[in-house]
Amino acid sequence: MLRKLLKFFTGRLFISFVLISIQIGILVNIFSFAQNSALWIQFLSALSIFMTLVVITRDLNPAYKIGWMLIFMAIPVYGGLFYLLFGNRKLNSRLRARLEQLNIFYQKGVEGGTYSELLPMKALSSYSPTLARQAQYIVNITGFPVWGNTEVEYFSSGEAWVLDVLSEMRKAKSFIFMEFFIISEGEVWDSFLAVLLQKQKMGVRVCLMYDDVGSILDIPSHFDRRLRSLGLEVVAFNPLRAHLNSKLNSRDHRKVLVIDGNIGYTGGMNIADEYANRKLKFGHWKDTAVKLRGDAVWSLSQMFLQLWAFSTGKFEDFAKHRPTLASKTDGFVQPFADNPLDNVNVAENAYIQIINMAKRYVWITTPYLVLDNEMLTALKIAAQSGVDVRIITPHMPDKWYVFAVTRENYRPLLEAGVKIYEYTPGFIHAKMFVSDDRVAIIGTINMDYRSFYLHFENGVAFYGSSVIRKVYEDIKHTLAISEQISLAYMKNRPWYIRLVGLILKIAAPLM
Repeated sequence: MLRKLLKFFTGRLFISFVLISIQIGILVNIFSFAQNSALWIQFLSALSIFMTLVVITRDLNPAYKIGWMLIFMAIPVYGGLFYLLFGNRKLNSRLRARLEQLNIFYQKGVEGGTYSELLPMKALSSYSPTLARQAQYIVNITGFPVWGNTEVEYFSSGEAWVLDVLSEMRKAKSFIFMEFFIISEGEVWDSFLAVLLQKQKMGVRVCLMYDDVGSILDIPSHFDRRLRSLGLEVVAFNPLRAHLNSKLNSRDHRKVLVIDGNIGYTGGMNIADEYANRKLKFGHWKDTAVKLRGDAVWSLSQMFLQLWAFSTGKFEDFAKHRPTLASKTDGFVQPFADNPLDNVNVAENAYIQIINMAKRYVWITTPYLVLDNEMLTALKIAAQSGVDVRIITPHMPDKWYVFAVTRENYRPLLEAGVKIYEYTPGFIHAKMFVSDDRVAIIGTINMDYRSFYLHFENGVAFYGSSVIRKVYEDIKHTLAISEQISLAYMKNRPWYIRLVGLILKIAAPLM
């Protein structure tokens, strides 16, 4: 315990927190000193009024606007300054130029392809015009197409996923791309690192990207430097800087692993012992993942290379990373990426489309249920229209404050007829939608503001694939070992718990 405390208080996160706190303290002192200056107060008040108008007129989620309106009312003089420091999500000119360059490069890489991307979409249109409309929306916004010639394998547990990934990585001949939100030292990472170093010595290129803030408590300082000294190519995404900066909110929450361009994985999994239940952190950890083999893997390679180039400034030749092996078709597969830089909530809109199209059922698993008005309304309308809407959330939370907001969203959903269950064995981290035995989405996208508005995310939409039935059966099994939450239970909670939930719910868009 003493060693853990010493590690925390000497770690980058704590030191950065202290330095940022000092900066905030200096600002507060400056503000206090300047309170006697009428000109200064008039300037800050005018800034707050201007920022209020900016927030009102911007194309932002209403809940996000309401959160900032409350701040402007609570601290009318300094609210505008706080928004400039923490609320502005626009890129600076340097990053904007890099993103535009990256988009041009990406389009050239896609246009230079030899695969026909029109045939699967035409086949999907024949199979289901409704599903094709959803797929076309994703194509139009993200550029990621629908693929055939792709085999799909579903993993209902982290234990099975880890074993399969290690087996496939040992067969790598050309390259291994890895992108994860969390890397944590332990048995799972040790197993991965041993294989990666072995393959690197055999001439396989290994590129690893992890989120700096997501992993900061679980790895030592200069982790990326140590791995680079071993011959691996490593990037810590959006490194933590010890200064006030709203850009630190944008994290890389994606999970992508590609081997030789022919095999790709994604889902909820990170590289940490609790994900494979080698360590019990919040009871039994329930997670899922998918393995793609064939044409659709190229989309996973592309989304990795895009963010790799965005982080390093090094642009790769997409054509060198195409799949080289033919695979059988298992329905229609559409990997896609979402990012916080385009002001389009692709992931949330794809979820809402599934809800709106459902005729019989929509079953959902998510670790967090922090909903905006659009998602809440879609779920309620579906249930009130007779659709069987079921949602599974954790019973043992990893973040108490998010869990409080999650439970606060139960009541309006229950009143509309949505069935809500909590995974009593522990923590469910899987992020999945499945509907009507025809469509499913599996990926990294939580049902909260951070995933929908702030993070880099990815997922895979499946249309008419065998994996859809496997997801349905897995959720059905999970429902059997979960506790259904009743409306009476929610009404009978102590008043102070409900009050805390309501207060946190108001602040949810800013968490």
